[in-house]
Amino acid sequence: MLLAIGRTLPRGAWWWRAAVLGVLNIGAFFYLLFVAAYHLPGGVAALVVAAQPMMVLVLGALLLRERIRPLQVVSCLLGVAGVVLLVLKPQAGMDAIGVVAGLAGAVCMASGIVLTKRWGRPEGVGVLTFTGWQLTVGGLVLVPATLLAEGLPGTVTAGNLGGFAYLSLIGALFAYAIWFRGIARLPALAVSMLGFGSPLSATVLGYLVLGQTLTPLQLAGAAAVVTAVVLAQLRPRSTAPAPAEAPLVKAL
Repeated sequence: MLLAIGRTLPRGAWWWRAAVLGVLNIGAFFYLLFVAAYHLPGGVAALVVAAQPMMVLVLGALLLRERIRPLQVVSCLLGVAGVVLLVLKPQAGMDAIGVVAGLAGAVCMASGIVLTKRWGRPEGVGVLTFTGWQLTVGGLVLVPATLLAEGLPGTVTAGNLGGFAYLSLIGALFAYAIWFRGIARLPALAVSMLGFGSPLSATVLGYLVLGQTLTPLQLAGAAAVVTAVVLAQLRPRSTAPAPAEAPLVKAL
């Protein structure tokens, strides 16, 4: 799989397009996301990043010429309200650096989704190869920040290597390959709304694994998030369904 990625390099305009997408979807986004996470309580950080679908809605109208429908606006607002009920606590504090970083990260991801939808994927290039280009660029962008902020680890154990392998192959390459495949098949807003599932999943796992309790407001927030995601998937009757793609393995 990795050899297949290495054999296929970008051509022509795809050199700079892959660089732009790698920075927006991977490098800059992850850096800004973790800056926001360090400076803000988890609930506030999730709320700031939850502005992403609304940004996708606006960018989609500008770059993809998609008409903004009232139902889409309602789904965005309902999703944000659901996140507020799920994760925001009364004592949560605000930090200017964290808020700016969170909003900038949301802009990066929203721009990456819309540009990925606009440019598509080069003909004959599999989704894993396309993902590999962006992960390479994103990783190279993060190297200087990593060396300046953290430096190299003093020791690396077998457990560390196993963790790196899991994060690289499953958490990054495979997960992003599915993400980009979803962008190709679904409207940009529908994909971005799936991000609301992150705080919902964290809340549910906290209940199932950590024995945390769910308040009535959190249950209402979970219902709002699910409803928002479902509403975002609805398409006008005149919209033709996206053509079926080959299975992920065959797309290589």
